Amino acid sequence: MARTPSNMLPLGTKAPDFELWDTVSEKNLSLKAIHGNKGTVIMFICNHCPFVIHVNPKISELAREYQAKGIGFIAISSNDVVNFPQDAPHLMKEKAKEEGYTFPYLYDETQEVARAYDAACTPDLYLFDADLELVYRGQLDDSRPGNGIPLSGNDLKDAMDALLEGNTIDPNQKPSIGCNIKWKEA
Repeated sequence: MARTPSNMLPLGTKAPDFELWDTVSEKNLSLKAIHGNKGTVIMFICNHCPFVIHVNPKISELAREYQAKGIGFIAISSNDVVNFPQDAPHLMKEKAKEEGYTFPYLYDETQEVARAYDAACTPDLYLFDADLELVYRGQLDDSRPGNGIPLSGNDLKDAMDALLEGNTIDPNQKPSIGCNIKWKEA
C-alpha cells in the first residue's frame, strides 16, 4: 500500500471553481451551486483505496452531522478509470449508495480539478470558509488502516467546529496520507 502525503495547498487559497458530473444525481454540478453557506469540505477520494475505505464510515457520519450546520460536503474522484476500472463512474454511484453518502460524488475525468487543487492522494481533504478560502487541509485524524488508532475525525471536526464558532483554526495541520491519485499517462 503506497503512502502518499498531501501537498498542503497554502491556507487562504481561493477554491478553484469547477463543474463536474455527479455520479449520484447524474447531473453536472458546479462548486458555486453546491457549496455550503458556512463552509465547504472538498474530498478527493476513490472507490478502491484502502485508506478511503477505512475512513468512509466517519466521513459519511461527519457529513450528516455538519451538513445540518451549514457545511457542504463534496467528494471528487480523479483517478484514471482506464487503468483503474474499479473507480469508474457507474461504480462510484454504487459506492455512494453503499456508504450512505449524503453529498455529491463527482467524476473528474480530465483530472484538471485535482491538478487545480494540487491534490496528491486519496483521501485528500480541504475545508473552505463561507468565502471559499482555504482554512484547513490535511488529514481526517491519526487513524490509518492497521495502525490500531480508532477513527475519530477529530482533525477535520476541530477545524469545522472552529470555523462555525468563528475561532482561529490552528495553522499547524498534518497532511493526509493515502494512495496516490492515479494519473493518466501523458
